[in-house]
Amino acid sequence: MSAPIYLLLGGTGGIGAPLARRLAADGATVVLGARDADRLSALADETGAKAFTLDATDADAVSGLVDAAVKEYGRIDGAINLVGSILLKPAHATSPDEFDETLTMNLKTAFYLVRAAAKAMQSNRDPEGGSIVLMSSVAGRYGLSNHEAIAAAKAGVEGLVRAAAATYAPKGVRVNAVAPGLVRTPLAGRLVATEQAVEASAKLHPLGRIGEPDDLRDALAFLLNRDASGWVTGQTLSVDGGFATVRPR
Repeated sequence: MSAPIYLLLGGTGGIGAPLARRLAADGATVVLGARDADRLSALADETGAKAFTLDATDADAVSGLVDAAVKEYGRIDGAINLVGSILLKPAHATSPDEFDETLTMNLKTAFYLVRAAAKAMQSNRDPEGGSIVLMSSVAGRYGLSNHEAIAAAKAGVEGLVRAAAATYAPKGVRVNAVAPGLVRTPLAGRLVATEQAVEASAKLHPLGRIGEPDDLRDALAFLLNRDASGWVTGQTLSVDGGFATVRPR
């Protein structure tokens, strides 16, 4: 089989950039879509990726990105949505606009990628279809205070994963997600701004530390790779230091 073609939407962020480097080093052809043209260009130059500047909250733009990748390479084997945001506010302090933005960044972008990528993968010349990977969160399955908006969005992502996995399984298209705990990325902002904040968060994770981008990179690469995870679909993989399911003694 020729080198796999992987599309990373929001691929220049704290998790996307390490993943792009890992996939490229493994010999994959990487297609990057992001809105920051400078960061996009720099990462594309570093990894040899094909780069497209776009706004992932625009459904037509996401479809155009997938179409462009298919036109360039003939198919896509994997697609992942790394676009997201974090809003930490109780429901009564969250404005309708903030709630809408949270849903748009986290759930709508995921839906737009599923919509476009599943259609393309059903037409793959390779009968094995492809892999779609989305980002959930520990907040989507575990009650955390002041997480109402992001919890609603990420729970929606997990529902989308299960339904889309059922819809597209007959075509060989797998749909899965990763649900991280707190990861040290720019998106986490003030949650990792000081060592005191990091230490406090680390205590909430049974393994005693917060996540690093490489923890997510390897899990995402696993779900994209057909040889490694070809019999996995409809799943949300917790990569959270045990946060959602484990209580140490």
